[in-house]
Amino acid sequence: MSNKYDVVIAGGAMAGATLAMALDYCSDHALKIAVVEPFLADSQSHPGFDARSIALSYGTVEILKRYKLWSLIKDHATPITHIHVSDRGHAAMTDFYAEKEGLKAMGYVVELAEVGRRFDQKLNSSPTIDFLCPYSVERVVQHQHHVAVSMKNSDGKINELEAKLLVAADGADSKSCQAVGLDQRTHDFGQVAVIANVKTSEDPCGRAFERFTKHGPLALLPMSDERSSLVWCMPPERAQQVVNLSETDFLALLQQEFGWRLGRFIKVGAVASYPLLLRHRPQIIKHRVAAVGNAAQTLHPIAGQGFNLGIRDIATLVDSLLESLQDVGEYANLIKFQSNRRQDRELTITMTSGLVHIFSNDFFALRLGRNVGLGLMDNFPNLKSPIFNRALGVVNR
Repeated sequence: MSNKYDVVIAGGAMAGATLAMALDYCSDHALKIAVVEPFLADSQSHPGFDARSIALSYGTVEILKRYKLWSLIKDHATPITHIHVSDRGHAAMTDFYAEKEGLKAMGYVVELAEVGRRFDQKLNSSPTIDFLCPYSVERVVQHQHHVAVSMKNSDGKINELEAKLLVAADGADSKSCQAVGLDQRTHDFGQVAVIANVKTSEDPCGRAFERFTKHGPLALLPMSDERSSLVWCMPPERAQQVVNLSETDFLALLQQEFGWRLGRFIKVGAVASYPLLLRHRPQIIKHRVAAVGNAAQTLHPIAGQGFNLGIRDIATLVDSLLESLQDVGEYANLIKFQSNRRQDRELTITMTSGLVHIFSNDFFALRLGRNVGLGLMDNFPNLKSPIFNRALGVVNR
């Protein structure tokens, strides 16, 4: 292990690992890169590679292909070919089809635990990336020409690193961001996401569903073996009751809320829950420090935009840093990165938060408005384009 690097990345989950491998590939291995990660990928407690599944948008897949990373997970990914959006108890609904847009898939669903295992293997086998695990960033000191990073292992041993740039990819509670004063704003949506994998009598066959109920949105993403990944949003009190239901009662309530578009719900795996917050940092750079992924913003899962927005952070940062490989931490590089990310971040955060407020309550006026909106989109396809393109992760499509 060296102690001097061009780039030190705090966090080795999806965002940090993707950034490390993308930078290494795009710089033709010219940069010395270290990834500091406190959790082993096969650890049950790893927060970045837990039991959840995520949807990789079409745009995200194209970015991963650019960095030669899609091949690592392609055989594990389930395509999304059809998205059905509906409002429980009302007639309005709309559909999105990959085939109508000339696409094989609008996105793909992957299980984080499996992706974590594969990315971990790739990082550990790289001769040009130092994967420092289990270590966590403890202290950051900025100097004119470098940043000093103190990291601690599980035995309490402290090691000092020096880098031209520190990238915070260590999650919403980023110690790296806190250490340099990158302030975070938080909005509590007053909801909890109940997550689980469920099995239905009918194979999803690439179909994803967004179902709006009076308690909050319910999403199902297609997986293999007639399974779907469930994200069920609801108030905290109701969530506490739901996670404690027996399997029979859980499936019966889910059937009632979702309906029969996938036949009968016949099995549910481990059920977990987490509170839903919007957390974002208005500024994502400081002197020789940048933030990406959940360290920059954590979104409500209603439109599946969180990780995909983070991947666009990474792609923009890579492009910015390649402008000056001699000193990747130059402030001009970072200013360009922040400026180029501003519009996409603001629009995606605004869109996601707006959808939550429109579709997560049962006020008559909003219920009427959203059903009119869904009906108009279904009858006038041009109205779908802005939402569809952002869901695809192709901002300028």
